Amino acid sequence: MSAPETRRRQQVEELSAAAIRAVAGTPDAHFRGGRLHRGTRPVPMPAPHLRAEDEDVPSFRGAADGMALHLSRSDRELHKRLRPDGGVERLLFELLEQFRVESLVPAGFPGVTANLRRRHERWSLSAHRNGLTETARGVLIYTVAQVARARITGEPVVEETEDLIEATRAALAPRLGAHLAGLRRNRADQAAFAEHARALAEAVAELLEPDKPEDAEDEENPAEYALLLDFDDETGSEEGGTAGLGDHHGPVAAGSYRVFTTAYDREDRAGPLVRPELLRELREQLDARVAKQGVNVARLARELTAVLAEPERSGWDGAQEEGRIDGRALARLIATPADHRVFRVERTEPVADVLVTFLIDCSGSMKAHRETVAVLVDLFARALDLAGARCEILGFTTGAWHGGRARRDWLRAGRPTQPGRLNERRHLVFKDAATPWRRARREVAALLKADLFREGIDGEALAWAAERARACDVRRRLVFVLSDGSPMDGATALANEERYLDRHLVQVADGLERSDTEVYGIGVGLDLSAYYRRSLALDAAEGTGFRAFREILDLIARR
Repeated sequence: MSAPETRRRQQVEELSAAAIRAVAGTPDAHFRGGRLHRGTRPVPMPAPHLRAEDEDVPSFRGAADGMALHLSRSDRELHKRLRPDGGVERLLFELLEQFRVESLVPAGFPGVTANLRRRHERWSLSAHRNGLTETARGVLIYTVAQVARARITGEPVVEETEDLIEATRAALAPRLGAHLAGLRRNRADQAAFAEHARALAEAVAELLEPDKPEDAEDEENPAEYALLLDFDDETGSEEGGTAGLGDHHGPVAAGSYRVFTTAYDREDRAGPLVRPELLRELREQLDARVAKQGVNVARLARELTAVLAEPERSGWDGAQEEGRIDGRALARLIATPADHRVFRVERTEPVADVLVTFLIDCSGSMKAHRETVAVLVDLFARALDLAGARCEILGFTTGAWHGGRARRDWLRAGRPTQPGRLNERRHLVFKDAATPWRRARREVAALLKADLFREGIDGEALAWAAERARACDVRRRLVFVLSDGSPMDGATALANEERYLDRHLVQVADGLERSDTEVYGIGVGLDLSAYYRRSLALDAAEGTGFRAFREILDLIARR
């Protein structure tokens, strides 16, 4: 997905999340990595038609409206207690419960009804065209879903497949008719509805049981609805935990992250790592790129002040015609009764008591974007200085490819299982908070040195940047992570469980989002919402015109 498409998708998700918060009364609801979350926990949505991945806006809104109704109209604990354990019975029970809440849309919300209808049609036609209805078992499940929704909501079945399901619908009527009538009659009572839903699901499951053993072998794990049986269950404890990624949504236990050795870890200033002559050339190259962008730094500083600064008292203005009486001016009132300028007003001015940290992914894939990123952070650092805010520019990479000396020690130790992080961590400081941009400008240009870019261990780097930020005495702390993908260290990935570094990054980011440190993910051509609640995808092909700065400013303003 391109950066413009990612931005459009994020906008749709933000609008949909706002609708969910309004309808369901859940102020902490938001989308993250395409999945609905409440706070840091993913919200389970077992009904398959709520998994909207298409770019059709009304269809996605329909899925979001369905999620909102599920949150507001379904008793989760009652549902868990009454539902079947799994298989086709569970699938149909989940579908029927979702159809029930979708039938309870208030009369004053015709747009919600239309969105739900469109989502149902899109999902139905997608299932049909992807082969669900190519077998008798698939047709039976599809027909039950269509007929049940039509009876519960009072809407017609999908017109395109009406002829396809007609024969199956007629055959099912004698066996399921009473249960379907009970569903419609009890749709306002979840417990009574569940009795009919479970009985209907069990009746359909009996119809799907193979008559002969050889049929069972042929129909085992049928591909046409295997994905439908992949339920999106809730995992983890109620108290906390973090979402996993991809197909892994389990919690990451505190302290589960391991490091095989820290003997080769380093934290370096970036400037001394580059020869002075080369650093001078890189600074000239960066200056040329900055000048080519034509960004008005003074304007950027004013806009940063507007979103970052807060008013602070800075004294009093006297000789005013209104305000508080200034005792020192009362003599003037006696001497010249016509002069009413005996008041004073408190003076305030915006002060940006803020630290903004830019944490740059210096992995190999970011080499192609190093000039774009260098221009972006260099201009931001200049503008933040003018706005009176503090700024740090940090980077993270590894000291070697493929594990380096850490992996060598692991091999000598006999390759113990699950060794944890298995590389030489290297953190780079291009500009610290105490150094103004004018003194740090040469070291910032070290970002253009290509051989600093190796592999990336994002979670540890984010924790390091946040720890540095906490050591700075400011009112507000913001950390921007600039990256083009997931954490990647080959040696660590091969020696540990799947997505080991990904899970650690999510754990660290979730912990910081619950603290007073604001974390933002800036994806360079990629969506980072799977890792960061506040994220933005920048189009690297567009360069760094003022549009990129405007998008980041808008992201800060939406906090």
